Amino acid sequence: MAEKKIKNIFVTGPIASSFIGESIQKHTTQTSIGGHSIFLGQVRADVIDGKTVTGIEYTSFEEMALEKMHAIREDIFAKYTLTCMHVYHSLGAISAGEICLFVFTSSPHRKAAIDACNETVERIKAELPVWGKELFDNESYQWKVNQ
Repeated sequence: MAEKKIKNIFVTGPIASSFIGESIQKHTTQTSIGGHSIFLGQVRADVIDGKTVTGIEYTSFEEMALEKMHAIREDIFAKYTLTCMHVYHSLGAISAGEICLFVFTSSPHRKAAIDACNETVERIKAELPVWGKELFDNESYQWKVNQ
């Protein structure tokens, strides 16, 4: 069996709503799909120690992250009956209110799509070597800790 190509999940800057809409639209011709699940991660303007987050600057060890995402993808496809999975993660500075993570799973039935999407998001947050530097309104920053 030929090895699958490792997909690039990284997007420079925020993920545009038009791109998300186009991704959904492309699936209308795939009539074996019965359910989609979508997760959109958006940068919050949290207030931390009296300072407001104005954005997050994402960095990554890209090659390592892409290999890890490929392994996660293979695990999820082995566990759930999916038609497809799409993952996009921002790199660079993303302002509060903008989308930084887009996970889109499709399956013949909704439960597999929903469960696969949830597990993929949790594994991305726990396992991918991607770091976020929270940028504050006073021009200071701190490294984000995932909850």
